[in-house]
Amino acid sequence: MIEDYSFGRMVINGKTYSADLIIYPDGRIQESWWRLEGHRLQLADLEKLLQAEPEIIVAGTGASGMMKPAAGLTALLRERGIELICQPTATACATFNELRQHHKNGAGCFHLTC
Repeated sequence: MIEDYSFGRMVINGKTYSADLIIYPDGRIQESWWRLEGHRLQLADLEKLLQAEPEIIVAGTGASGMMKPAAGLTALLRERGIELICQPTATACATFNELRQHHKNGAGCFHLTC
């Protein structure tokens, strides 16, 4: 569960993170998640996560929603049977927590700053 989020900081299960991260369906956390282009979410940025075969990915797009999905990414993931939900990170945290209560094969990727 994500316990807290503020600009540049996220607390998950009592541990504080200060860099972008991915939460896998099994609860594993990939720290210091880097994308090919900082504010653009592309299929290649999700490669390792997709190997875990999530059914839903909640993407936190930053405090101001600066990270945007690449054109066609949502449709491409949908073709693979994966729903992509993109929201500003504070909202995405709440969505992710709700999702994990009802849907165990969900994952999240979060941009913690802008």
